[in-house]
Amino acid sequence: MQLADILHRITIVVAAALIIGGIVVACEFTVLIDAVVDRMVALRPGAKTFGWWAKPPVEPRISLYIYNVTNADDFLSNGSKAIVDEVGPYVYSETWEKVNIVENDNGTLSYNLRKIYSFREDLSVGPEDDVVIVPNIPMLSATSQSKHAARFLRLAMASIMDILKIKPFVQVSVGQLLWGYEDPLLKLAKDVVPKEQKLPYEEFGLLYGKNGTSSDRVTVNTGVDDIRTYGVIDNFNGRTHLPHWTTDACNTLAGTDGSIFPPHIDHDRILHVYDKDLCRLLPLVFEKEVMTSNEVPGYRFTPPEWVFADVDSHPDNMCFCPAGKPSCSPNGLFNVSLCQYDSPIMLSFPHFYLADESLRTQVEGISPPMKEKHQFFFDVQPKMGTTLRVRARIQINLAVSQVFDIKQVANFPDIIFPILWFEEGIDNLPDEVTDLMRFAEQVPPKIRVALIVGLCTLGVILLLLSTFCLIRNSHRQSTLHLEGSNYLATAQVDMNKKQNKDNQPARY
Repeated sequence: MQLADILHRITIVVAAALIIGGIVVACEFTVLIDAVVDRMVALRPGAKTFGWWAKPPVEPRISLYIYNVTNADDFLSNGSKAIVDEVGPYVYSETWEKVNIVENDNGTLSYNLRKIYSFREDLSVGPEDDVVIVPNIPMLSATSQSKHAARFLRLAMASIMDILKIKPFVQVSVGQLLWGYEDPLLKLAKDVVPKEQKLPYEEFGLLYGKNGTSSDRVTVNTGVDDIRTYGVIDNFNGRTHLPHWTTDACNTLAGTDGSIFPPHIDHDRILHVYDKDLCRLLPLVFEKEVMTSNEVPGYRFTPPEWVFADVDSHPDNMCFCPAGKPSCSPNGLFNVSLCQYDSPIMLSFPHFYLADESLRTQVEGISPPMKEKHQFFFDVQPKMGTTLRVRARIQINLAVSQVFDIKQVANFPDIIFPILWFEEGIDNLPDEVTDLMRFAEQVPPKIRVALIVGLCTLGVILLLLSTFCLIRNSHRQSTLHLEGSNYLATAQVDMNKKQNKDNQPARY
């Protein structure tokens, strides 16, 4: 009986432990899985995820759409509204690789980014030799900058442009517009501008110098010591902040390159992406849940509607207007001239998506924006923080100022002139990567449920079994006690009868 009691108590303890284990799994299993994910994604040289980060196993593409001006002469001579014809796409496949990687002592990695562009005529509307007519960006940048200079300087500039036969519009091939062509103004500047003021290039092209290894040195956090900083830029060319804007919050570089983000993302998280050409940190907010073609769930993040809003609509954007309110960008535009050697370049979303309608109608030929074609978005796997799909869509515009003293542009009105727009991104990831994501997303919850059900069920079964045994033992003991009592009573009766018999007198 003593042994049975000990076994019964042990059974109760084991059952309670299993039930408590099920409760602990329910509460803490996710924490354990998150710790495993954190260790798996952190940038450790030699790890598989490090290899994917250093040389992404994807084929990004960039598609460009150019606004070809079809009535340049009428626009300049008769004051007609400019008419543009959107031609494209002109598609380039890209390969990305981080080179010259150095592991630093403070939990960071430094590298240079190598981007190689290869033209895909099979995906394009035509060859790179296609000819387009676009605004002469170097010339119009120079004339717009001279608007507030001394009058004799503007007159001198007009004479120089007359001698060099420089016109407000240029006819160039698509390849020249993107990768560079010899510009007479830049060539002249090379010879006459002081060395410290010279531009770092001799040709003009919207993607000039970008096909190859960048000289920019980027340092990012590995996430090994703090997963919350995973992939976040520590410094860019030694700077932790940009020098352009009026507050530290607007100058900060604390974002990622867009390929990875700190993991365990929820709907309330604001993601941040930094690209040198954007001249700022771009915030991204949750829009909706999505599912990729290979069944990996993700969250779609897009720039908030106020990201390029004017200061009247969103006063916090005042920090991006260092010259004061009168010079602030119109609603839907972002002025990046401080990052473009003072060229009056304005960024927007394609077709002036989320911008004032008046900007789009300054020229003819641009159709109304459509969210599905012109929205900027990132699809991100929330558990691991890896980007699944990207459509980085941006339009490049030139803010032209009318300058009456320069005869070549005297009839060129104040206008935001669209040059081109592009979308850069990836459609999907390799199976090896998505299989790992599906495993991280789908298997741990199933294991958690199985453990909870298994532990709790086993614990309850043992508890019920122990209770049954306890009741059975108690019944058996009661039965034995009753039988013992009946036996004693019978024995007592028999003894009493015997004593009565012995006490009776003998009869003769």
